[in-house]
Amino acid sequence: MSLGTPPPIHSRAVTAIVEVLERQRLMALACNRPDGWPHATTVGYLNEGLNLYFIVARTSQKFANLQADPRASVAIRCDSGGDRDSVGISMAGRVAEVVEPEAVERINELVARRYPQVHVYCPSGSSVAVLRFRPHIVSAVGVVQGRSDAETFTVGDPQPDSVSRLF
Repeated sequence: MSLGTPPPIHSRAVTAIVEVLERQRLMALACNRPDGWPHATTVGYLNEGLNLYFIVARTSQKFANLQADPRASVAIRCDSGGDRDSVGISMAGRVAEVVEPEAVERINELVARRYPQVHVYCPSGSSVAVLRFRPHIVSAVGVVQGRSDAETFTVGDPQPDSVSRLF
């Protein structure tokens, strides 16, 4: 296993990873707590390509953690059919709040089209935040007959360490 920088992602990998992202709704999100311990939770998401959108309560530990340090990791798993066969996606990237009303409306439209039975993101005053996860490192892991194989790629340049807002 090489510890060097992974190669840039290619279009076939993007297509395969986006297909997995579009079949799932839940992801494990891990961020850094102020004391250095990891904080992992499960949240629902919507993808737009490799970018993931999700909501959190502004009073949550997740939101406080991500405001202090926007670095996060995401894991998504789905069964691919056979006995013990599965596909997983692991990504490291940065999270930023989506604050522009037009951007939130566009995300609402995506949710309504993809999941007509689900309520859309409806931020109510200051109670919730719409967040966007933008990956920098993506690993696709396939498990076939109990054996795993991973391919890791980079996606664009890493974002600066400062907390940022999108749109």
